[in-house]
Amino acid sequence: MKRRFTTTVHVGDIAIGGDNPIRVQSMATVDTNDTEGCVSQAKRIIDAGGELVRFTTQGTREAENMKNISERLKAEGYKQPLVADVHFTAHTADVAALYCEKVRINPGNYVDPGRTFKHIEYTDEEYREELKKIEAKLVPFINICKEHHTAVRIGVNHGSLSDRIMSRYGDTPEGIVESCMEFLRIFRREGFNDVVISIKASNTVVMVTTVRLLVKTMEREDMHYPLHLGVTEAGEGEDGRIKSAVGIGALLTEGIGDTIRVSLSEEPECEIPVARKLVELIPECTRLRQEAEATIQDDTITLTVDAPDWETLQLKASMAVGALLIDRRATKLVINSPAGKAVPPGSSELTTLADAILQAARIKFTKTEYISCPGCGRTLYNLQETIARIKAATNHLAGLKIGIMGCIVNGPGEMADADYGYVGAARGNISLYRGKECIEKNIPEAEAVDRLLALIEQDKKITADGRSCGPQRR
Repeated sequence: MKRRFTTTVHVGDIAIGGDNPIRVQSMATVDTNDTEGCVSQAKRIIDAGGELVRFTTQGTREAENMKNISERLKAEGYKQPLVADVHFTAHTADVAALYCEKVRINPGNYVDPGRTFKHIEYTDEEYREELKKIEAKLVPFINICKEHHTAVRIGVNHGSLSDRIMSRYGDTPEGIVESCMEFLRIFRREGFNDVVISIKASNTVVMVTTVRLLVKTMEREDMHYPLHLGVTEAGEGEDGRIKSAVGIGALLTEGIGDTIRVSLSEEPECEIPVARKLVELIPECTRLRQEAEATIQDDTITLTVDAPDWETLQLKASMAVGALLIDRRATKLVINSPAGKAVPPGSSELTTLADAILQAARIKFTKTEYISCPGCGRTLYNLQETIARIKAATNHLAGLKIGIMGCIVNGPGEMADADYGYVGAARGNISLYRGKECIEKNIPEAEAVDRLLALIEQDKKITADGRSCGPQRR
């Protein structure tokens, strides 16, 4: 499958888009003020094959320390581009642009305040005034990027759309795309084209549908910027890999995507081999997708896939049928594989894999769904240990959705699809959610997992008694 035409953007010594290879990247999880820790983690990501490394920059202190991190890495022979990740404070982006090869800004909170799920009525004139506020902040940033040859990623997250966008467009693909286009049109008016675009969601259907709409919208406005792909809060282990392969793979097999990140709740260097494997599998999975489409009968896809190992089989199967399931070409899946290679003869693992892929495509929920972020320098607790504790206590609750979020940037929004949420509120403190509603604020971390489990048990008892205040199924 030939990639869709995009222009080439230079990020340091790396070229993204055009006929260049699809780039893979990851994000550091340590505090950006910790120079030693950041350098060490960046080296592990790069040694694993990462071509760009992103760091969270919560404020100017973190943005300024990017200079020290960059200098240390270059002194040790690591010249891969560094990316600053900015939320809530536009001035931080101005500072980061001085020291990083690329800056990611989030239209949902670059000027607009954080999402509170409030509906706001705007007249057309009032809405235009809001756009002028964005332009007033964005143009000085663009000028700094021009001067320092700094590229920009406009990174829209479904979980952090502004109340302004939600109020005018609703929680729709059109609203997500417009959140991006408002910024992109300003960049083009200012003659700045070193821009990469991303639209991410933890829901694979939302992610794929919206990226496809973005591509059509950009083409209609004669824009051809490179696209970065990812499924946010994909989770960890097999589930995180399958969910990422379903969403990212659906688009890669359509020729969409110039750079990718697989967001796993694991050490960041673990993401790179998975991302590289997805890129490697594009030709074969594109063929398998076409073959699987031809087998659809009685609402069932029958997929035959061969692989040298179990993880490759998981990724190939997920990539091959991801788009077909997301488009609801079928809602049932049967996977076959030569016995004795990636799976033992007579194994039930292929049925389990099919169920996991159907769950990743939001069709059939046969086990607990965990929407967990990969962590970053903003994470306010030990993410991996907490996920393990919550999973151990809740993995028998088939169909329940639990969001486990390191901080509030995407937390309440990205897990709005979940029945319950566990969100870092401050260092050592956690807030618990039922759906979008915060039920308990700033609980000491030592108590939070037990309090979450108590909340779930309480709602189960209420539901069993026939009352209606338990979580709403989606």
